Amino acid sequence: MLGATRRVTALIPRNLQPLRQLHEDIEESIHFHKCKGQHILTNPRILDTIVRKSAINPTDTVLEIGPGTGNLTLKLLEASHQVIAIEIDHRMVNILENRTLKRGLRSKLRLITKDALRTEFPPFDLVVANIPYGISSPLLIKLLYGTTPFRSATLLLQKEFARRLLANPGDSEFNRLAVNVKLLADVEFVMDVSKRDFLPPPKVDSSVVIIRPKAKIPEVDLHQWRAFTRTCFNNKNKTLGATFKSKRKVFELLELNNASGLIRQQDDFCSLKEKIIGVLREGGFDDKRPSKLSIEELLHLMSLFNQVGVYFDHHGEVGNEDDRFEVDDVDD
Repeated sequence: MLGATRRVTALIPRNLQPLRQLHEDIEESIHFHKCKGQHILTNPRILDTIVRKSAINPTDTVLEIGPGTGNLTLKLLEASHQVIAIEIDHRMVNILENRTLKRGLRSKLRLITKDALRTEFPPFDLVVANIPYGISSPLLIKLLYGTTPFRSATLLLQKEFARRLLANPGDSEFNRLAVNVKLLADVEFVMDVSKRDFLPPPKVDSSVVIIRPKAKIPEVDLHQWRAFTRTCFNNKNKTLGATFKSKRKVFELLELNNASGLIRQQDDFCSLKEKIIGVLREGGFDDKRPSKLSIEELLHLMSLFNQVGVYFDHHGEVGNEDDRFEVDDVDD
């Protein structure tokens, strides 16, 4: 199902004139693709709040992913030095170009018509965007674990997704997504946004959060960290002892570490399992559950494993072709 097939202005209630004015300069019918997450924010008050909370300086370059018809883009252009908008839909690109030309803002807009997940981001100062829900997880990981530094990211996300980002150990929503994000950044809740403020309305409400990369992060191999947390949170409520001592997991680790040359061939299944048992007992992690552990505790456990020569990724092979930002990097 490709979604709404109506003229934009026809979808906005007649008694909400401010909302109609947002799209009065669009001279063509727009077919929104709901399956691609094309839900356009139309509430001027919320748009203004997002821009204000983003604390944009006049010298800033703002990265916007999925600008759609440009309601937020126009306000970002007025507040910043430049906006880099990444939009894969050529129809939306044409609308953005026309709207910015009419307002004399086209020179401040850099349009990139590509898939944001497969595009190398140019330098920018901060991110402000209404992220399509379908790519929220891998896009967030790409931003935080990428090489481009930025000051903050103000994101409009599905409410349930935002709750995961805000979750702490012991919360029901706490999962690998929260762990991976909070290792590198702090997350601030801004406000909830009703589904009625979108065009066409999604099925669920949304939330705005601000993500600020930490000035100092732990000295840890991020490839190892992502692989390690993937193992821990494969079943976040299962004890670590049950996870790591399972026959399947021991064989997986034996194969990985043998392939990396980190465990001698004579170190068979039994000896590796003994190392795992020793680490869990020494650290007091045997009966602990990942969903209740702090980031510091998880870092300590990974360090204990590494100290006895047990790794969760091809140690030392940075930037290999298999290091992609996939959904399993963030899901439970």
